[in-house]
Amino acid sequence: MLAPLMFPAKAAQNLPTSWLDRPLAGWNGPAAPVPAAPQADETIAAVISRCKLSPPRSTPGERAVAAAGWIPFWNFDQQLVREDVEIVGGMRAADAMCLPAAYQLFVFVGGRFAGMLSPGPMNTNRDSSAGVVRLPLPAVTADFARFAAADAVCCPSSRVTVSYRIDRTPTGPVVVPVEVRATRR
Repeated sequence: MLAPLMFPAKAAQNLPTSWLDRPLAGWNGPAAPVPAAPQADETIAAVISRCKLSPPRSTPGERAVAAAGWIPFWNFDQQLVREDVEIVGGMRAADAMCLPAAYQLFVFVGGRFAGMLSPGPMNTNRDSSAGVVRLPLPAVTADFARFAAADAVCCPSSRVTVSYRIDRTPTGPVVVPVEVRATRR
């Protein structure tokens, strides 16, 4: 189980370099399977019970996320679907306040897995954690928190927006990150 958040705790002391600080490199490929969820101290059933979750499983994307060992969820409690593009959150743990931990945002196009919005699992209220996701098709954009060492866990000092394109290849759709830009506050 993750440690409870204490306020005004610092979000990070020695922040490692984030994928957001390096040149963008694609981590998704066409026809790839939904990656298996990471191991966690608490079982999926225990997280669902403790946090009183009702994971959605009505779409092919939600079912694929669950089949890979993740707990499906809607990012900010909003189902993200536009035309044939769906974004499904998947978490493997939850913190003491039941916020997603060890989570990822998965993109499906026409019911087929197209990739993830981050190269690895994220934790809420930590550097490089995803926030709002938008579907201004044919693109996808996602905001990510940027914490400085002195920031309280509640309040990142900045955010960035990552833009992605969806390539519809003969072997399957793939989400490709194309740009990181500072978000005005």
